[in-house]
Amino acid sequence: MNDAHGSAVIGHTRWRRFAVVTVSALVLAGAIVFGMANGAIAASFAVSGSTFKVSADKLVGNGFVQYGGVAVDKAGNVHPVAVSGIKSASLTNLCQSVVVPGTSISLVIRAGKTKDATATDLLIDMTQLNGDATFNNIHIGQDASTLDAAGPNAHGLAGGFGQQADSVVITNLHQIAWSTSAGTFALNGLDLHVSMTKEECFPS
Repeated sequence: MNDAHGSAVIGHTRWRRFAVVTVSALVLAGAIVFGMANGAIAASFAVSGSTFKVSADKLVGNGFVQYGGVAVDKAGNVHPVAVSGIKSASLTNLCQSVVVPGTSISLVIRAGKTKDATATDLLIDMTQLNGDATFNNIHIGQDASTLDAAGPNAHGLAGGFGQQADSVVITNLHQIAWSTSAGTFALNGLDLHVSMTKEECFPS
């Protein structure tokens, strides 16, 4: 790994470990929920009771930030997450799948096979991400409240651990998330279908 002064950093990333490092859930959850209630952190909707899987052959993002946070469901349950913000992104061969709990029924969305799917102002609440990642001009350990590479809404609380980079490329992306939001999301070549055989983007 090279230093953080303009050099690329290449590595195999496991975001579950990052989330454990960056979020002390029992200590910070109350403060983060308080921050949401007072507008310090964007929280546009309550999450469902299920996570979903996302995969892509390649993600190319400009303006990347990452910090600890929580996703809150309608029942008030708090789920520690690693929040990733990307100002603009393109995704090759995108897949998203969610299984109906207790069944073999899944909803599968695919796009970007012949022409990349694209997104702007992307915010992802994730619990795990695997892939081969390259960051350009990365700053690790930055105060989460000062993150600005992905826009004014993509930052954490003061004193929190954060990182940001000018750009990121992730290949062979496998991600488990509670929510995704975006300013725009263009799903080129969209294919949405219901599977009765528990079809998923990648195995557990």
